[in-house]
Amino acid sequence: MIDKHIAYLAFGTNLGDKEKNIERAYNMVEERAGRILRRSSLMRSKPWGFVSENTFLNSVVCIETPLTPHQLLAVTQQIEREMGRKEKSSGGEYHDRLIDIDILLYDDVNIQSPTLTIPHPLMTERDFVMTPLKEIKP
Repeated sequence: MIDKHIAYLAFGTNLGDKEKNIERAYNMVEERAGRILRRSSLMRSKPWGFVSENTFLNSVVCIETPLTPHQLLAVTQQIEREMGRKEKSSGGEYHDRLIDIDILLYDDVNIQSPTLTIPHPLMTERDFVMTPLKEIKP
């Protein structure tokens, strides 16, 4: 029997057809990472941590996945690259992006590694994450 885990993922986009970007990312996550159990409403927000004239569209989903946290990270990063994301934000340097997928929570685990921190370290500072998360997390 395959272990099933519950993870919460945040999606953000501020370039191109934003609703289409989010929908495409949902479909790719379902194909590769696991079944989406719940989706938040879409939320518009201003850029956080950098200046841009492009507003964001954000959402959070709850998925059931057989993947480990690091496997889930690899899948979400591959989806970002395939959708045209050229660089991940690092060291507080943020950029416009076609898609961003962050792992917020994974079961009740706490992970702190060079490549992955769960729970997401900045999620409580971001209304565009917490508002949709509260909408779908029991």
